[in-house]
Amino acid sequence: MTTTQPDPSFPDDLVRAIEATLFAAEEPMSAEQIALHLGFGDKGAGQVRPGLAELARHYEGRGILLVERGRRWHFETAPDLAHLLRLEKEELRRLSRAATEVLAIVAYHEPVSRAEIEAIRGVQTAKGTLDVLMEAGWVRVAGRREVPGRPVIYATTPVFLDHFGLASLKELPGIDELRAAGLLDPVDEDAIGAALTPRAKPAVDDAAEV
Repeated sequence: MTTTQPDPSFPDDLVRAIEATLFAAEEPMSAEQIALHLGFGDKGAGQVRPGLAELARHYEGRGILLVERGRRWHFETAPDLAHLLRLEKEELRRLSRAATEVLAIVAYHEPVSRAEIEAIRGVQTAKGTLDVLMEAGWVRVAGRREVPGRPVIYATTPVFLDHFGLASLKELPGIDELRAAGLLDPVDEDAIGAALTPRAKPAVDDAAEV
């Protein structure tokens, strides 16, 4: 009697369950969320992560990829095939110089308050500048700093990481890398350079912020 051996190239039941969960999910999920969904409990993320890694390897080089952005996992189209799925040409949304500076400061120093942003930039920041970044989904309110006045503090979002193809903020490039890649406008270089330096002490007391 011949016994059929399992195909070692075929994923096991856990990997298949993770794949099905992410495929049906309406939004990216963390390892903890997947573990809870699969019934592993609050501390089951450690059981899920090896399966996620195996699944990501399985999709390498395919038309869709499994990626982690901001500690959350989702499927996305391979970058070199994305143009095949665009029905209309997307209009490139150019940020103003002020918005670019503020986004860089938030990304490299988060969480930061408006007063801290202004201390680094050396000028006042219009409320509309942060509104533009929040409307784009790249910046969010991250709470309030526990100091007198409890100023609002800002941080980046998973959408920001996803848009720029970053797994985490640790992958943010340094100013030398930005310059070498030709991504710095000479006019903006000093301001962006200031954003990447250690946080300056606010010139205005946070407590004064409303």
